[in-house]
Amino acid sequence: MKFATELIHGTAPIDPEHGSLSHPIYLSSTFAQGSMEHFGKYDYSRSGNPTREALEEAVAGLEKGAVGLAFASGMAAISSTLLIFAPGDHLVVCEDVYGGTFRALTTVLKNWGLNATFVDATDTAAIAAAIRPETKALYLETPSNPLIKITDLKGAAALAKEKGILTIVDNTFMTPYLQRPLELGCDIVLHSGTKFLNGHSDVLCGFAVAKDPAVGQRIRFIQNAFGAVLGPQDCWLVLRGLKTLKVRMEEHQASAKLIVSWLKEQKEVAKIYYPGLPEHPGYEIHNAQSSGPGAVLSFELSSYEVTRKLLEGVKLSAFAVSLGGVESILSYPAKMSHAAMPPAEREARGIKDTLVRLSVGLEDPEDLIADMERSLR
Repeated sequence: MKFATELIHGTAPIDPEHGSLSHPIYLSSTFAQGSMEHFGKYDYSRSGNPTREALEEAVAGLEKGAVGLAFASGMAAISSTLLIFAPGDHLVVCEDVYGGTFRALTTVLKNWGLNATFVDATDTAAIAAAIRPETKALYLETPSNPLIKITDLKGAAALAKEKGILTIVDNTFMTPYLQRPLELGCDIVLHSGTKFLNGHSDVLCGFAVAKDPAVGQRIRFIQNAFGAVLGPQDCWLVLRGLKTLKVRMEEHQASAKLIVSWLKEQKEVAKIYYPGLPEHPGYEIHNAQSSGPGAVLSFELSSYEVTRKLLEGVKLSAFAVSLGGVESILSYPAKMSHAAMPPAEREARGIKDTLVRLSVGLEDPEDLIADMERSLR
């Protein structure tokens, strides 16, 4: 099936009992057993639930993985996945990683004994130089958050395989519609499903998808042991959201391109970060591994005062955290997604106090442009 057809017919099969086109929501916390010797497929919803399983299989199928697991948030998926490693292990991580991941790695997981080295992952040689004997995985985002840096996934995955380590990729910005890291040689894909996969700003959720069933079972063990699972009602909402992923991403992306073209003409805009621009570093690599630039872009403004004026002046784009909803969202990384990163660390990574991130929604792009134009006057 083509991707659009798979979204409709492959992600939520027709209910075999009653023919319902909408997958049933199994709200039960526990399941009765008929035999002391042979338990049924489900016993307790932390360990497995039919609605959650349908969603997990759907996301795994879209990413072309063997095992998919649904969690209560993106950070629950990320943290649970990182718990497959042991104290004393080491990770090589892209330097402008999402702030929540940075916080988990530099506090909770560091205190537990998992170590991380942050590198410029656009440079495969820098990744190679950071690998130690105790390194167990590469942790990458491409495009990265919020500077939209591009990592060569094939090159990084080949390096990891040569060293006998895993490659983990946060694919939240691209979704499996635009980029499928497992097909490029990577081992684990992570998502904040709160964003584009669900797409309506009404569910917190996260996903981990493993290419190797054995790796998937290691994450499944952590999922069951720690219990940060996604509830069945939220699973059903995401199953519904997935059906429109292709049409939403196409519209998001088309509008983003128009807005970027407008931003290029604005004297108050000092720099634009968007992989659809030929001058964007990594443009050719991104085109080789993805089928589009996506709907998230960042830009620097001419001053802090202009930045404040835009963020506090817009009426259509929400000034808020998060991304990937039907509403456009303007975020301020320094005090939002990367607030957990110390100011000196942010500055060293190029995350300036004049940097704004825009997730383009499904409004008419001309209205969004007019709204920003009024705020920049």
